[in-house]
Amino acid sequence: MPARGTAVDRLVLVAHDETTADPVTLIVQKYGGSSLGSAERIKAVARRVVDAAADRSVCVVASAMGDTTDELLGLAAEVTRVPPPRELDMLLTAGERISIALLSMAIMDLGRSAISFTASQAGIVTDAAHGKARIVDVRSSRVLQALEEGKVAIVAGFQGVSSELEPTTLGRGGSDTTAVALAAALGAEACEIYTDVEGVFTADPRLVPGARKLDRLSYEEMLELAASGAKVLALRSVEYARNHGLPLHVRSSFAEDEGTWIGKEAEQMDQAIVSGIAHDAAQAKVTILAVPDQPGVAARIFRPLADEGANIDMIVQNVSAEGRTDVSFTLPEEDLALVEPALERVARDVGGSGVTLDADVAKISLVGAGMKSDPGVAADMFDALAEAGINIEIISTSSIRISCVVRASQVERAVHVLHDRFGLSEDALTLEAHPSGQDRADGRG
Repeated sequence: MPARGTAVDRLVLVAHDETTADPVTLIVQKYGGSSLGSAERIKAVARRVVDAAADRSVCVVASAMGDTTDELLGLAAEVTRVPPPRELDMLLTAGERISIALLSMAIMDLGRSAISFTASQAGIVTDAAHGKARIVDVRSSRVLQALEEGKVAIVAGFQGVSSELEPTTLGRGGSDTTAVALAAALGAEACEIYTDVEGVFTADPRLVPGARKLDRLSYEEMLELAASGAKVLALRSVEYARNHGLPLHVRSSFAEDEGTWIGKEAEQMDQAIVSGIAHDAAQAKVTILAVPDQPGVAARIFRPLADEGANIDMIVQNVSAEGRTDVSFTLPEEDLALVEPALERVARDVGGSGVTLDADVAKISLVGAGMKSDPGVAADMFDALAEAGINIEIISTSSIRISCVVRASQVERAVHVLHDRFGLSEDALTLEAHPSGQDRADGRG
């Protein structure tokens, strides 16, 4: 996220000055690929958009239909083993062009004026990092003009354009980021993220059928959940929303449920100690063996890896023995290919004896704003995992999160064990209600 005072932040002030509509009458809606996966689903989304536009201005950010992006990647793999990044971005941006045009047609067929924009037409300016670009500016004058004319503006998500006018894509979760950045620039009252689930749950509902939908979360809780493996929102989109004070509303495209609101931390006495559990099975652990226990060695290990673009997560240094120690760290499994060629060189440069790689690990995290005032959560978590025979390999904490690395084969069981231990299901809350009818504040078992 750009620092305060960058082009994106200055643009927000310009957008507020330029728009003639009251900002509270404007909303940005984002629809993902599953919501737009067929002609019938596109028509259903169009009806939802037209209903929303009855009493306010609506800007829509759309992803590519269904599995279009995967299909395009498959086509690229059929013609070349290593697609050039620039051409791959050019190819992938075709997916959103299809969905925005079809959605615009469907909305106009319902009698509402609409217009579609590619990201470059909508002024989504990024850096030049193909495949993982970051938004650096939003020049939203064309979108504002369309909204002022009473049209529904439909913008392609996931993509942008560099200052050199080259096509770029934003990487995983890019449409969420497009929607939030555009909502902030336009001065929208909120950004609605429509997906195939009804909101944010206490755990992945596909894994834990008894998981409970959360009505509200703070930005900080959602950031920790997203960083820990929850797939419902992209991490960068939550960062944008927090930095601009923009409320997020996660809802289902297929139901009228209220969903989950994400915003500033509520000032209330009875915060849930544990709000949710996230897990990430796509992790890898690297250990550099017998590193000299000297000042500066850690920097010499991690600087070259950062230069390769690796996203290092949890780090642990074992107790020193005879002046040497093992340094272990985790990173996304997909980043392992980025750093693997450099690891042996790094180990030699710092005087280590070798490197081990382990892709059979996973991360599980407890998240909750109430942890800040409860010292017993970590002990309860470790007790529950120990009783289930699940070994903890690495531990990392923040003020509202506790994360553990476990064997990948045990992570799903760990999620169930912790979900039960902390009483996060609907049934547990009902059983643990006080005689007065009020639920326990901490939601524990």
